[in-house]
Amino acid sequence: MNIEIKHGRIIDPKNGVDRNTSLFIADGKVAGIGEAPASFTAEQTIDATGCIVCPGLIDLGARLNSIEAELAAAVAGGVTSVVVPPDVDPPLDEPELADRLVHRGKEIRKARVLPLGALTLGLNGERLSELAGLKKAGCVAFSQANKPVVDTEALLRAMEYAATFGFAVWLQPQDYWLSRNGIAHEGEVSSRLGLAGIPVAAETIAIATIVQLVRDTGCRVHLTRLSSAPGVALLAQAKAEGLPISFDIGVHHLLLTENDIGFFNPHARFSPPLRAQNDRLALSNAAASGLAAICSDHTPVAVDDKLLPFGEAKPGATGLEVLLPLTLKWAEAAHVSLSDALARITSAPAEVLGLESGQLAVGATADICIFDPEAIWQLTPDALKSRGKNSPWLGYLMTGKVKTTLVSGRSVYQS
Repeated sequence: MNIEIKHGRIIDPKNGVDRNTSLFIADGKVAGIGEAPASFTAEQTIDATGCIVCPGLIDLGARLNSIEAELAAAVAGGVTSVVVPPDVDPPLDEPELADRLVHRGKEIRKARVLPLGALTLGLNGERLSELAGLKKAGCVAFSQANKPVVDTEALLRAMEYAATFGFAVWLQPQDYWLSRNGIAHEGEVSSRLGLAGIPVAAETIAIATIVQLVRDTGCRVHLTRLSSAPGVALLAQAKAEGLPISFDIGVHHLLLTENDIGFFNPHARFSPPLRAQNDRLALSNAAASGLAAICSDHTPVAVDDKLLPFGEAKPGATGLEVLLPLTLKWAEAAHVSLSDALARITSAPAEVLGLESGQLAVGATADICIFDPEAIWQLTPDALKSRGKNSPWLGYLMTGKVKTTLVSGRSVYQS
């Protein structure tokens, strides 16, 4: 179908486009910006007056406890591609399981599903999964989710194998022994509340180990959900060395700190935990400077699993539908331009994945998000399509509302 999106402000961070003009779509691809292609006749016109037209958001971490509901939540949040960790039930350690997930995503016809294959069988950190078969089944990389590889030799062998075949490995940097009993950041707040702490060293020791293994193997590694200032410093140094390493930050960690636990608020329990203000500032600076991508870390949790004491509540929060407004909120507070903020959730994740998506160049796949940057709405359980109604932002007003989402030039959401 030929579509003209008119009267919108087109922002394509990757290609430096930021202007008020029309966008033309033909056969699921971007056919032109500003000027229609020869003999182009629009079969559908979308009026984007007062709205931003940008590439569809790419989320580097979203758990799909109910695939239908969560993919509906994704497109309602302007997210056109979601990377799914392998810690589903059963874990994605067999090609048939990954193939089934990708196929189901295509059947639903909402956001694209990009699974991470389990690096080890059962995510047990011992024997390698069938990585080549998982890759053929559609896995974009290999991960342990938040499960540790306690045996460093096993991690070394896994990275050597992955490097041989050009596979990327995604790891959450958290030392098992230092974090196994903790539930909050080790600091003043956890001490006052009597909560078992997870020290920053749990992250930095893991990063130091992974960085050295990257040096030794040449394996392409992406670190997920960084949480600390010292962790940022270590990775900035590694990237300055030219090592093939990247990292992302959960959007909640850009805005919240350990103080937001308040009086044992279970909605503020995350993995890794919310840390101190200096850590939040370092994370914010890393995202602002382009060192890191931003993701939602979408973790839908059943209501009953949050109606528990802080130490027993499941960690995580819903994120797909608030990734955009929370990124806009962070950008305003951190004095980051709109184009740069959008880059962290479009072109930067695409670069991590090695994909050509996350842009609006002529010929690019027409994955598009149209949103009103001034629209204000209240985050309530009823406002969420996700089955996860858990968020530290419940009751707050959000600024920025998605109006239309297109995947391959096909409308998959309209508000």
